[in-house]
Amino acid sequence: MTIYNVKIYTQNKDRDIIDGFISFENGVITNVCQGTYENISEVDIDGGGKTLYPGFIDAHTHLGLTTNGVGMESEDFNEESEPVSPQLRIRDGINPMDASFSEAVKAGITAAVISPGSMNPIAGDIVAASTVGKRIDKMILRTVGMKFALGENPKMTYMNRDETPCTRMAIASMIREALAKARRYMEDKQNAEKNGDDLPEYDIKSEAIIPLLKRQIKAHFHCHRADDIFTAIRLAKEFNLDYVLVHCTDGHLIADELKEENACAVIGPVMCDACKPELANITPKNAGILANAGVKTAVCTDHAETPIQYLPLTVGICIKHGLSFQQAVDSITINAAEIAGIADLAGSLEVGKRADMVLFDGSPFEVMSSPSAVFVEGKRVYSL
Repeated sequence: MTIYNVKIYTQNKDRDIIDGFISFENGVITNVCQGTYENISEVDIDGGGKTLYPGFIDAHTHLGLTTNGVGMESEDFNEESEPVSPQLRIRDGINPMDASFSEAVKAGITAAVISPGSMNPIAGDIVAASTVGKRIDKMILRTVGMKFALGENPKMTYMNRDETPCTRMAIASMIREALAKARRYMEDKQNAEKNGDDLPEYDIKSEAIIPLLKRQIKAHFHCHRADDIFTAIRLAKEFNLDYVLVHCTDGHLIADELKEENACAVIGPVMCDACKPELANITPKNAGILANAGVKTAVCTDHAETPIQYLPLTVGICIKHGLSFQQAVDSITINAAEIAGIADLAGSLEVGKRADMVLFDGSPFEVMSSPSAVFVEGKRVYSL
């Protein structure tokens, strides 16, 4: 199948906007070309001169982990019974039948990074998933990270229960202890396998952290305040972790330091107020300042903090406050994919990648705009 007569934001290394066509088969892109498409068939689609973008990616959400109007019965993103829970698998809590998935599709969002909440210093694994499907096992693109949280959320959760951690020092200490224990466990396993000795006693928490220590997945650090951001970087350096700064609210105050560290940041939510002390410096200028400083930046909704369907509108607010249009497109396509670790699958329109695409007439970041059509693995899943 081919979509022709379209302008294409390929989002590949050349970043060309071309007038042309894109072909796909079995859910995968097979051709992206400039020029007029000649061999039109009944199944091909005339794009009508509109603009085709890669499917949008929300780089940090809690999608499918809570249901509006239901209350605590549906809330599955924070396991507050113990502060260190890396063994938890987010797929066991995601409800793909939740209406937020279809709302995401209607906004052109074809993939989302789904994370546990931020009440625990270590909360469990993180996946990137398609927004289309009935069964989460078939929707997951891959496991991409482990969730860590610094600052107010874990501190206040356990302080209110008179349990550890009650300070930022204790939060970092618990994370450091779990990582060090997992590293020793991994080394003991490797030595036992090499020497033919008995394996160490099975430790489900350390097992869950091993892919992180091997840099097969990334550490996603919930961090708002500048000192928490630097604690995240400090911990990542100590254990040679590939890491992502999530929220990064004070990032605009330390953009030069983050550039020096070659850090990447997922900014959001943007459509909120300073509802707690560590958000005192929140500003819609954050994404633009970081991007213009050379920090790889993605924009997120933090759904359900901001409903996921408002991701394009959130990006529009960032444009109003200093993010360029190209940086805006990057922030929910190729940057989001690279930060998440799924750029081989999504984030740009290139041969061999998933045929996840969204067609717009006009800017996708205007409040009155809606996608003309949305495609996931080459199948039209929404149209006006």
